[in-house]
Amino acid sequence: MLIPKERPIFAPNIEIMTIDRIAELLGSESDYLLAHESKTIDKSLLHLPGSDFIDRIMIPSDRPINVLKNMRALHGHGRLANTGYVSILPVDQGIEHSAGASFAPNPIYFDPENIVKLAIEGGCNAVASTLGVLGSVARKYAHKIPFVLKINHNEILSYPNTYDQILFASIDQAYDMGAVAVGATIYFGSEESRRQIVEISEAFEYAHSLGLVTILWCYLRNPGFKTADQDYHASADLTGQANHLGVTIQADIIKQKMPDSNGGYNAIKFGKTHEKVYSELTTDHPIDLTRYQVANCYMGRQGLINSGGGSGANDLGDAVRTAVINKRAGGMGLILGRKAFQRPMSEGIEIVNAVQDVFLSDEVTVA
Repeated sequence: MLIPKERPIFAPNIEIMTIDRIAELLGSESDYLLAHESKTIDKSLLHLPGSDFIDRIMIPSDRPINVLKNMRALHGHGRLANTGYVSILPVDQGIEHSAGASFAPNPIYFDPENIVKLAIEGGCNAVASTLGVLGSVARKYAHKIPFVLKINHNEILSYPNTYDQILFASIDQAYDMGAVAVGATIYFGSEESRRQIVEISEAFEYAHSLGLVTILWCYLRNPGFKTADQDYHASADLTGQANHLGVTIQADIIKQKMPDSNGGYNAIKFGKTHEKVYSELTTDHPIDLTRYQVANCYMGRQGLINSGGGSGANDLGDAVRTAVINKRAGGMGLILGRKAFQRPMSEGIEIVNAVQDVFLSDEVTVA
């Protein structure tokens, strides 16, 4: 008997949020987001997530067998197991934003074990964090949930601060603690970006040789990307190119901020673009802007996961909105942290599960 490719193979029977509840959380944007039909880059051109994603997309690549095994471990865990979609809990903000700024709203997360517990109880595919966090509880939890070790960070205690990602951990340390993947950030556009590109390209090559999956935070950092009228650090055209550089050094999954603008190339008057990027390949609709990010990930051969953003007054609704946009654009999922761990654990789990429900819903389709 043939198993439909779009359905999970081993996913447990779990209750998920109804489409009516999803629409309720989207509020006035419900029809705008759920009924949108993309007429820019047709969905038939995309390599979409599915239960057969590794067989269909990863096996024809040059990735070593053990990378495929670890990718399967990552895809096969949690509430989204074997759907092709992923939900990852990232908690490296103790370095990136300071531990006080990150954990003061909920001090239990100064203890690394609670970070891992949140990921497990929330049904995440994986937990991504620092060498110290994951290493402190590795023997207890590395076999219970896939670990993603973030190997570099921008520490902001040095004064004056610079936008530079420096190595805090090695690939060997990730392998030795039983991680299935490594994560890294490159600040594309920064003065230090070329060194970071070489550094992380070499690290990813070695990670693949050991069988580890590679995930790249493709962030932009340059004061020139901000004009008097607009901040273009999350512009679709500029972040799209960052994604394209990320897959060039063989990141298996790309993490990117959800686009909130477009036309960065034209505004900063630097680099090269094409008029059709704006007239045919994008519109001002967030799903179309995010689809351009997916297109730059080799049309989805490398999955796009969007970040959840900071915590605010309407975290549940905002998280569901981001999930709907990512899924309908052709993305692979969400990597959401602060919205979850800066709240009581029960509320954090509710938000993480709501995101997962969007990707489990057959009624939220690719636009």
